[in-house]
Amino acid sequence: MWAKFSYRTTFWIASLAIVLVKIIFLFRPEIDLFTEEAQYWLWSRNLAWHYYSKPPLVAYLNLITTSVFGITEFAVRFNATAFGLGTAWIAYRFGTYLFNPKVGFWAAMILQAMPFWWLISTFHTTDSSVTFFWSLSIYMLYRGINEEQRKWWIIAGLSAALGLMAKVVMVLIFPLIFLFLLQAKTLKKHSKNLVIFTLVSFLGFIPVLVWNFENNFDTFKHIANLAGAGEGESKPFDFGAAMLQFLAYLGGQLAMFSIFLLPLVFASLSKLFKPLSQIKIYLLLPVAATFMAFGALSFLTEALVNWPIFTYMTFSVFISSWLVNQTGAWLKWRNWGIAVSLAFPLLLLLPDFTFIKSIPAVKKGEMAAFKRMSGYEPLANRIEFLKDSLSLKEEFIFSDTYHMASELSFYLEGNPQTFMVNMGSRKNQFDLWEGMEQFVGQENVGIFVSWNYDSPGDFARFDSLLYEESFPIAFRGEPFRVAKIQVWKNLSDFNPYQPETY
Repeated sequence: MWAKFSYRTTFWIASLAIVLVKIIFLFRPEIDLFTEEAQYWLWSRNLAWHYYSKPPLVAYLNLITTSVFGITEFAVRFNATAFGLGTAWIAYRFGTYLFNPKVGFWAAMILQAMPFWWLISTFHTTDSSVTFFWSLSIYMLYRGINEEQRKWWIIAGLSAALGLMAKVVMVLIFPLIFLFLLQAKTLKKHSKNLVIFTLVSFLGFIPVLVWNFENNFDTFKHIANLAGAGEGESKPFDFGAAMLQFLAYLGGQLAMFSIFLLPLVFASLSKLFKPLSQIKIYLLLPVAATFMAFGALSFLTEALVNWPIFTYMTFSVFISSWLVNQTGAWLKWRNWGIAVSLAFPLLLLLPDFTFIKSIPAVKKGEMAAFKRMSGYEPLANRIEFLKDSLSLKEEFIFSDTYHMASELSFYLEGNPQTFMVNMGSRKNQFDLWEGMEQFVGQENVGIFVSWNYDSPGDFARFDSLLYEESFPIAFRGEPFRVAKIQVWKNLSDFNPYQPETY
């Protein structure tokens, strides 16, 4: 009893200490929302059944937390922190259920030392919630299989339904659980519960189907495009380029496990067949199947590093179950590997208490890492200053990317709806919302802000240019980026690029 309480208490102390680090990170003035976080927040201001590229759960989560805490960075990232902590707790509970509290504790610590976990638990994207609901569903399904109680299958179904409302990739849980039962020769035994689980789960697929039926199945076309099956001129297969894409994918996935934990990863896998149990198969099947599926896909298109990571929780349980039976050097490697793996994200997220990040090479690396989450609040403040000094009225804000438009909406006073003029990018959610065409032929002022272009060109023509400037952004006192700000009068013609790819 004491050991169980001790491991549980230590888990909470360590995990809440990590939460504290993320809260401190929020107070770094040079760090803004990640551009994808800002986009998903803007979705919460435009509620719908579904969105162009993702299901609606991320928007509704942002709506709930910003309604409680206000429109702040804390409110948005509270979701990521909560889901990350919940995923770590599931790793602890699953390891404890399968083996003992010691396995559960080290599974949670290994998980929280992995870089992918820091990404999903720090920045609120769709990966934050889908990883949690995938992990919960996998845990509940195992209990349903092991205890032969229908309630666990139903809970798993509800969790999977929410997972489907987080990210469509959750659908992979159905063939994977089917394959597990098939190889275990228990498919017939659990067939009724499997059907119930599937039916309950597909409640979460309803928003996807409803919205896509009404919107030309844009999401499915977008997913097909990401998978390399989009429209456009086909190119002959280049084996060299395909191999480079695969190696980039492989390197990215190994990095997501942490290079300092790789010896534990490979050593545990080397003992996979000594003996090969159903527990080992259950823990590794989701990881191996998604890893290989996206690896195969990487030969055809660029496979993003985050695509398979939602399944990796069970791998930490597998490693821990092997590790607790080791002695000597492996335990030292466990301690040092976890410590060093935790040190790097701590160094990146925390302010420069040690002055290590003042070293030019380290500062340059930090600037590159935070490029998509810096400079937007100062830009918004500058725009507010210009609005006041130029006595602007009836103005609207627009940019060439959804990244900039979303960030400005978040940081501008009153959080106005911003707009995007498509100047050559692929289709996105802004293309589906009411756009700048509503302002054509009216007396108004348009403020164009961009990292990339000096003007909106022929894509948006105005009667006259009132003001323009190049606004420099600094990162911890160092020159970082320069944004173009233009103030235009009276939109006369709006002719955005019409994307042909999804």
